Amino acid sequence: MPDGDHPGGHPGGHPGGRDYSDTPLIVTWEVTQACDLECDHCRASAQPDRDPAELSTEQGKALVDSVAQFGHPSPIFVISGGDPLKRPDLFELIEYATDRGVPTAATPAPTENLTRETIERFADSGVKRIALSLDGATPEAHDEFRGEEGSFDTITRAARQATDAGLGIQINTTVTANTVDDLPAIADRMEDLGAAMWEVFFLVPIGRGEDLAQISPERSLEVMEWLYRRQRDAPYRVITVEAPHYRRVADRVERTDSGRGVRVGSTRAGEGFVFVSYEGEVYPSGFLPQSGGNVTDRDLVDIYRNSALFEQIRDVDELLGSCRTCEFRDLCGGSRSRAHAVTGSPFASDPLCPWVDDLGVDA
Repeated sequence: MPDGDHPGGHPGGHPGGRDYSDTPLIVTWEVTQACDLECDHCRASAQPDRDPAELSTEQGKALVDSVAQFGHPSPIFVISGGDPLKRPDLFELIEYATDRGVPTAATPAPTENLTRETIERFADSGVKRIALSLDGATPEAHDEFRGEEGSFDTITRAARQATDAGLGIQINTTVTANTVDDLPAIADRMEDLGAAMWEVFFLVPIGRGEDLAQISPERSLEVMEWLYRRQRDAPYRVITVEAPHYRRVADRVERTDSGRGVRVGSTRAGEGFVFVSYEGEVYPSGFLPQSGGNVTDRDLVDIYRNSALFEQIRDVDELLGSCRTCEFRDLCGGSRSRAHAVTGSPFASDPLCPWVDDLGVDA
């Protein structure tokens, strides 16, 4: 499942023969922007109160029906936010998805709403995994980043309670200039928390994240080389979000170390991943707020398969600058979200890639 904390993000996955131009691996629905936290990196610039423009319960159920219509195997349906627990109909929606045979995951915010009873209700309603965000190896570092004292303790408690309830756990971590040095210690904590997956999200500068210091392209290369070598012996799976050149890095590291290539990850913004906003707008990624249509006007399946935006975003011939001419464009393709955030064009080259010479904005 996903980039939780990082609701708009998209993990790598195992394609299993799936045609990602036809059916996504992940459908993430931002059920609300409401959240009681003020995280430094928040894509949505979340607010305490719900917006009356949110999709209604019946519209949410219609969205679930659309996800089911993608066919078998169904995409994983990720309930995200804001804080999904701010919606009083949350468990009604989850149970509806379960009844439709749609595998569901959730990304609750670590607030006082995330109690043992709530976690057990997630399990009872059919949720397979919850994602919890950990952005520092110590309570002080994490709580400062999250803007909430006690958040670190809430996450560690929730992880234990989720294990007791039989829920899988995913840990999400945001990589910024302020968090990057904590990654090795966070990796150690992953085992203590019993997590099955570590989602490492490389910051896209939108929302509150515009004010955060990013790592350099050269530093991203060092982090990815370390991350790939670390995950080979880890008891959990590692995925990266908004860092598709990790695929190129992993292949290069493996060829150096063993003489064999490797393929990691399989989804991209708009190709294997789709994001539905709280208002029903359909984006290739939560970090790429360009809409292919609205689910209140047009079916999600049709938007994903046939809208002009999604067809363009999947076409590597639309890429500009260094990404257009790169020999790894089919393997990587660059972060379309970061390109859009930095240049205004989703087709420009990814500014975080160390091999980019030309963004190509004026091409």
